[in-house]
Amino acid sequence: MRMNKRLFLSACLTPLLVACSSLSRKSSSTSQSYPNNPAKRQDIVMQAMAMLDRGYTYGGKKLHTGFDCSGLVTFVYRESAGIALKGSAAQMAEATRAIEVSQAHPGDLVFFNTLGPSFSHVGIYIGDGKFVHAANERTGVKTERLNNAYWSKRFEGYRTVFA
Repeated sequence: MRMNKRLFLSACLTPLLVACSSLSRKSSSTSQSYPNNPAKRQDIVMQAMAMLDRGYTYGGKKLHTGFDCSGLVTFVYRESAGIALKGSAAQMAEATRAIEVSQAHPGDLVFFNTLGPSFSHVGIYIGDGKFVHAANERTGVKTERLNNAYWSKRFEGYRTVFA
């Protein structure tokens, strides 16, 4: 019997997310850095993975209606870590700090130029050269490899909210 991927992830991640949700969360603006908190980074990655196979909606920022790339990041950061990261991919890039590849950790952001202007697409780095993003209406939220031919040509860098 083949188990549905969403059901499997829900069964695996729900106990962890419930435990994490009982911690107090503090929202604040993205103009400040957050301590390099491994637990928050893990929460971000787990929440991003729990969003796999969700639908894509242009301008979408809600679980029940679907996400676009920046809406997914906004939702995941707010729900998992209490971090208010808002706006378009370009606005998120402006509100975060550029980091070198060697400094990148799961939970950081990855940016791409997919439409011409810089920072037109954003995803969440989950480690091992992979990221989660809201791709398009056909595929929805999915994981990709940074070394994929399409994404590697458009990669603009890693950025972080963490100190």
